[in-house]
Amino acid sequence: MNSKNEQGNTAIEIAICVVIIFILVSLISTLIYNFNSSAKEIELQSQATNLAINEIENMKNKSFEEIAGYKTENSEEQMEEIDSNEGFFRKIIIQDYHDIDSSRTAGIVKKITVQISYKFKNQNKTVELSSIKAKEI
Repeated sequence: MNSKNEQGNTAIEIAICVVIIFILVSLISTLIYNFNSSAKEIELQSQATNLAINEIENMKNKSFEEIAGYKTENSEEQMEEIDSNEGFFRKIIIQDYHDIDSSRTAGIVKKITVQISYKFKNQNKTVELSSIKAKEI
C-alpha cells in the first residue's frame, strides 16, 4: 500500500528529474549552437582565403606593366563586391616597393596586397594576403 507521503516524494522526484533534463538539454543545445557557429565562421574564413589566393595568383599572372596601372594605396578605392550571394568584398592595393623601403630603386618591385572582407555575426572580418611582383629586366 502506498501512502500519501510516498506519492508526494514521487512527484517531487519527477519534478527534479524534469528540471535536470531541462538543464542538460539547454547545455547541449548551447554547445551545438556554438559548434555550428564556429564551423560557419571557419567556412567563411576559408572561402575568403581561397578568394584572396585566387586574386593574388591572377595578379601574378599579369605583366608588370598591367600591375603598375592599378590604383595605389593612396587612392580612395572602395571595396568591390565579388559575390553578391555570399557577401564577399575585395580590395587590391598595389604599392611600389620604393615607397615601403626608400633604399630600393623605384619602379622595379611592386607589393600586391589583397583584402577580402565579409560579415559574420554583424562583425566585419578581413583576410589579407600579400605578395611581390618584380619587373623582368
